[in-house]
Amino acid sequence: MAKDLTKQQETDTGNTAQLLEEGIHHVNNPVLDLPEIVKNYLGPAIGFHQENNNYYFTDGSAGVEIKVVSDEIIRVRLAPSGQFLEDFSYAVPQTDQHVALYNFEENEHTYRVMTNTVTCVINKADFLISFEDREGKVYNKDHSPMHWEENPDFGGYYVYSTKLALSSEAFYGLGDKPTHLNLRGRRFTNWNSDTYSFQFNQDPLYKSVPFYIGLHDGNAYGIFFDNTFKTYFDFAAEAQDQTSFWSEGGELQYYYIHGPHMMDVVKRYHSITGTHYLPPLWALGFHQCRWSYYPESKVRDLAKNFRERNIPCDAIYLDIDYMDGYRCFTWNKHYFPDPKKMIKELADDGFRTVVMIDPGIKVDENYWVFKEGKKNHYFCRRGDDYFMEGYVWPGRCQFPDFTNKQVREWWGGLYKELLEAGVAGVWNDMNEPAVFGRGTFPNDVRHNFDGHRGSHRKAHNVYGMQMVRATYDGLKKLSPKKRPFTITRAAYAGTQRYASVWTGDNVATWEHLRIGALQLQRLSVSGMPFCGTDIGGFSGEPDAELFTRWMQFGVFSPFMRAHSAGDTAEREPWSFGPEHEALNRKFIELRYKLLPYIYSVFWEHTKYGFPILRPVTMMEQHLESNIQREEEFCFGDKILVSPVLNPGQDHKMVYLPVGDWYYYWDDTYFEGGKEHNMETPMDKMPMFIKAGTVLPEYPVMQYVHEKQIESLKLLVYHTNQKVNSYSYEDHGDTFAYEQHIYLEKKFAVKGTPSGMDITQYVDGLYSEKYDTYDLHLIGLPFQVKRVIVDDKPVAFEQDGRARYIVKVSKDFRSIAIT
Repeated sequence: MAKDLTKQQETDTGNTAQLLEEGIHHVNNPVLDLPEIVKNYLGPAIGFHQENNNYYFTDGSAGVEIKVVSDEIIRVRLAPSGQFLEDFSYAVPQTDQHVALYNFEENEHTYRVMTNTVTCVINKADFLISFEDREGKVYNKDHSPMHWEENPDFGGYYVYSTKLALSSEAFYGLGDKPTHLNLRGRRFTNWNSDTYSFQFNQDPLYKSVPFYIGLHDGNAYGIFFDNTFKTYFDFAAEAQDQTSFWSEGGELQYYYIHGPHMMDVVKRYHSITGTHYLPPLWALGFHQCRWSYYPESKVRDLAKNFRERNIPCDAIYLDIDYMDGYRCFTWNKHYFPDPKKMIKELADDGFRTVVMIDPGIKVDENYWVFKEGKKNHYFCRRGDDYFMEGYVWPGRCQFPDFTNKQVREWWGGLYKELLEAGVAGVWNDMNEPAVFGRGTFPNDVRHNFDGHRGSHRKAHNVYGMQMVRATYDGLKKLSPKKRPFTITRAAYAGTQRYASVWTGDNVATWEHLRIGALQLQRLSVSGMPFCGTDIGGFSGEPDAELFTRWMQFGVFSPFMRAHSAGDTAEREPWSFGPEHEALNRKFIELRYKLLPYIYSVFWEHTKYGFPILRPVTMMEQHLESNIQREEEFCFGDKILVSPVLNPGQDHKMVYLPVGDWYYYWDDTYFEGGKEHNMETPMDKMPMFIKAGTVLPEYPVMQYVHEKQIESLKLLVYHTNQKVNSYSYEDHGDTFAYEQHIYLEKKFAVKGTPSGMDITQYVDGLYSEKYDTYDLHLIGLPFQVKRVIVDDKPVAFEQDGRARYIVKVSKDFRSIAIT
C-alpha cells in the first residue's frame, strides 16, 4: 500500500450492515473477512506534470491522470501506488481522438484542464473533481475523493468513486437491466450471468455495460467506468445525495462524456467504443427460431408453411440439436444427412440459415476441435495449471481462452466448413460463460487478456465479447465480401462492433413483454442498438393475444426474432388459429414494408452513432414529466410507437412529443405535447409518423430482395415547418458502402397552410434499380391545384384516403405543390 503521508485514512471494523449504513460500499468483498478494513482516500493535490494531452496529478503518493480524449470527453485514472497500469481496453480501441484545443490553468485553489467544450476542475485542498461547461455550469461533481482498499488475496485494489447526486437527477443506461428506465434509487451489479426466466428487478443478467447517463436541469452527461471486473453502481439508493461506482479489482478508470443532450452523450460514447457495423439487410427481416427445429423434415416443413401461408421470413435458426452430441462445428448426420443440400434449397426459397455455437468443447480425444485446442494449448487453465473443466450441454468440457489472439484466430477459422455448407449467420450462446452446477468459471482461472494477463475476475465480463469477436473476425475473413451476421447473449461495452444481442431467456408473460420494451430502450441508449427479445417468451406458454401483441412490438424491435424452449408448445405465427395468423402476418408484412426506413435508421447509427430506439425522455429531456414515461419510444426520429402491454386493453393513453404527428393507420392528424386516448383493437398498435417525414416503403415481400422495386413508394406527411428526412440504399450485404458505394438521400420538406416544397439531395455512387418515385402526399390542408417538378408541371391524382399521388423521376431536384 502507498504510504499515507498526506491523505486521510479511515479504519473501520464491524459487520456489513454497519458499513453500509455508514456509507461505505463493500459488496461480496473478501476484505470483509479480515479483522480490519483500511480505506485510503486521496489527500490534497500537491503537484502535477503534463505530457501532451495527459495531465498527471499527485497527493504525494497516489497519482491521478486526466486525459483529454476529445473536445467533449475526458478520462480519469487513479493509481493508488503512483504507478499506472498499461493502457489497454477491449471497449475502447483508440483513445487518441481529434482535440481542437486544450489548455491548463492553475490558481491558488484549483487546477483546470480545459477544452473548447468542457473543463475538468481539481480542487487542491481535497482532490475533488468536477466537470463543467465553458460557462461554468457544473454537470458532474465528486461527493468525496476517490479511494481504494488493498486486495490481500489477489493483489491490486478495490477502487471507489462517489459522485454528488442532485435531488432532481435521473439516471439511464447500464445495458439490459430489467427495471424502470430511470435507475435512481437502485443498486446494480455487473457480472455476466446465465439467468433463466429472470424476473423484473433481477440483477445481474447477461451483459455488463458500465455506462450511464445522468440528467438534471435538462442537461445530460455520461460516465463510462471502463473496468472489466465485477462492478457496482449505486444510484442514490444508499444515500439520496450520492451516486457511486466501484469494482473488485482493476483500475478506477472512467470517461466523463459531456452533453448537454442525451443524444450527444450516446453519440460520443460510440465515438470511443464504436458503432454497430451496418448489418446485412436480410438480418432486419423476420427470423424464426426454436430450441430446436430438427430433424431436416421439420425444418423443411417450417419453411414450407411460411411460404404457403405467405408470411414473410428471412431466417431459420438451428439450435444445439443440429450438432453431433452437442459438439460444436459438427452435424448430426442422423437428423441432417446432407446439410449443404438442405441449406441450399432453403436459400433458393429465400431462407438464410443461422446456427448456434457455444464455447464449451467436449473432452473427447476423437473430436477434432478438442484435439486441435489441446495440442495448441488453447484451453483455459486454473491457477494450479490444471485445465478448467465444467459440464455444459456436451457433458465434460474445456473452454477456449478467447482473450488470447491466437485462440481467436483459430476459433474464427473453425467456421470454414459451416460457411461452405451455406450457413449465413452464427449465434453465440452460453458465453457468460455459463457452467452447469457452478454458474461460471472459478476466480483462479487464468487468462491471456491479450498479453495483460489476469484471473477470471478480470476476464469474466469480456469472455462472451471476445468469443463473438473471434466469430465476427472469422466470418469476415472467410467470406470477405459479405457482412457477417452474429448474435451474442453475453456482452461488455464495445460488443456492438461485433454482434447483435438479445435479452436472453425471458418468459411468456405480460410482465416480460413490458420488461422487453424497457430493456430494448435501455440497450439502445447504452450503445447496443441491434437488440431484440425472444418474441412470445422463451419459457412458459403465451396465449394468442400475448403472442400477437408481442409480434406487434417485435416490428419495432431492431432485431425481430421469435424463439421458444423445446418443452413449450410450438409458437409460429400460425400457431394460434386463423384469426391471429392473419394479424401476425399483417404486422410481419409491416416490418417488410418499413425495411427501407429501418435500414436507413441503422445507417444513421453506423455513420453517426445515433441510437435506434429513443425513449421519450431523450426526445424531450427538458421536461421532467417525461422521466416517468416508459411505454412510448421512437424508432429513429420519425416513427413513435406505444406497444400494447396489458391483456384485454382496448384503449391506452399515448403521449406525443411537441410537434405535429399523423396516425399511421388512417392519416389522422394529432397535436403533440399532450396525451391522447387511443383505441387499441387487436389489429392496431398506436404508431405515429412525425409531420414533414418522407417515409420510404417497400411492397410486401416474402423475403429481402424477393422482388425488384419498380418504383419506390414515398409517404410525404405535410408540415408547417422545415423538416429533413434521410433515406439510405446500397447493395444490402457487402462492404462496398465503405468505398462510398451507397446513396444517402436527404429530402427537405418545407410546408405552409397553402403549399409544400420538397427538395432532394443525393450523395454516393450506388445506382438504384428503379427509376421513379410514387409520392403519396398526406395531410395537405389545401386542395392541390398544381404540382411543379423541376420547373415542369406534372399530373397528379387523388385516392380514397384523400392522399394525392404523384409519380416523379428518382432524380428530381425540387417539387412545388400548391
